[in-house]
Amino acid sequence: MGKITGFLEHPRLSETSEAPTQRKKHYREFTRQLGDADAVIQAARCMDCGIPFCHNGCPVNNIIPDFNELVYRQDWKRALEILHSTNNFPEFTGRICPAPCESACTLNINSDAVGIKSIEHKIIDKGWEEGWVAAQPAAQATGKTVAVVGSGPAGLAAAQQLARAGHAVTVFEKNDRVGGLLRYGIPDFKLDKMLIDRRVEQLRSERVQFRTGVFVGDVGSASAYDNVETITPEQLKQDFDAVVIAGGAETPRDLPVPGRELKGVHFAMDFLPQQNKVVAGDRLKQQILATAKNVVVIGGGDTGSDCVGTSNRHGAASVTQFELLPQPPAQENKSLVWPYWPIRLRTSSSHEEGCQRDWSVATKCFNEDGDGSVRSLTCVRLEWTNGKMTEVAGSEFEIPATLVLLAMGFVSPVQHVLEAFGVDKDARGNAKADTEDYRTSVDKVFAAGDMRRGQSLVVWAIREGRQCARAVDAYLMGNSVLPR
Repeated sequence: MGKITGFLEHPRLSETSEAPTQRKKHYREFTRQLGDADAVIQAARCMDCGIPFCHNGCPVNNIIPDFNELVYRQDWKRALEILHSTNNFPEFTGRICPAPCESACTLNINSDAVGIKSIEHKIIDKGWEEGWVAAQPAAQATGKTVAVVGSGPAGLAAAQQLARAGHAVTVFEKNDRVGGLLRYGIPDFKLDKMLIDRRVEQLRSERVQFRTGVFVGDVGSASAYDNVETITPEQLKQDFDAVVIAGGAETPRDLPVPGRELKGVHFAMDFLPQQNKVVAGDRLKQQILATAKNVVVIGGGDTGSDCVGTSNRHGAASVTQFELLPQPPAQENKSLVWPYWPIRLRTSSSHEEGCQRDWSVATKCFNEDGDGSVRSLTCVRLEWTNGKMTEVAGSEFEIPATLVLLAMGFVSPVQHVLEAFGVDKDARGNAKADTEDYRTSVDKVFAAGDMRRGQSLVVWAIREGRQCARAVDAYLMGNSVLPR
């Protein structure tokens, strides 16, 4: 343990960020990592618990006390090795993970948790700056081939682990760039896409092949995507010894109320990827813009928050965010919920930039302005009793809205992909596979990430990609030395 009394002597120090008025003018990352000295002090706050609950709080089971100890001793390179032993891409999680490890921190029972996420962010960024992050190509090829469908965090993690085991891996991505929902689902101001490009170059050096603009499925379904080549699942199964389907949960939850067909009502994932493409230098013919519009975001989660931040950068006249559920408490009852993920009010960086938030609100209909465009929403307030909602009599109200963004979560992966593979599905429409061998009902086909578990976090996708890789390696070779 670095410093026995560190948690008593040092308060938690959070990362700083650029002022909201300034950061709204650009799409660059605005959070500043801790300095070396500050990170050392924050690492000293780790209590080195007899039972480190942060391990179970972290989906990839990061060995948190160990890398905190090494940071405290300023052995940054070994700290990076410990971090990489469980997490292929800590620069992603160090920026966008909600840090369930911190909720599980023992210090969080009666004080401020150790700043695990900020320490992780510092370790990996310092590792890149010092040139410690290098390709690890396999010493010997196995002669086995694996296709990975989807280049999000699950697909990339699976591909890297399998390549390091000596297999010839090819990643197929329907979009024009690698990254999946990491690239086209998360705004650049939260995750600079250079971070993805840098990792892709590392994977290429580890002999992973990437094929973009390739849709895997039946030819008829490919018409929904522009300028893509189509490969059928049958072709993949013929050409490869194993196939991992690791796409994201891309079927959004809809809001089937009167006026849904009006112009100006869009899914969040029609809106957000367009801005990512523009930042990347693409020219779009008809970009959905919030400029000078009254924007209403329906859905109170991370995707809704991303819509808020992007709308503010467009120069929206106003931004309002509705949530169906009641407003959570400002502070959780720690003695009741620790070490589990608490339900409490969370204010994101996008909310800080300007947004009206309202809870227990349901949308009754979208109202037209006369030319087929949305003009306003008619809403009603809700009352929640024993988990059931009822409309409050006489509470209907109307709010101006010239752009409505539906950000109510995702119900499942794209169904026609699973149907093309012919895999069994669970009750929620995900590929049916367990977390031991990740095998689907179809021979040689494995599933991981959102494709198997449904909408989830990047950190869960990385975990599943790693575990699935081990399962595939064992399937191909009879056993595996890859970590779970």
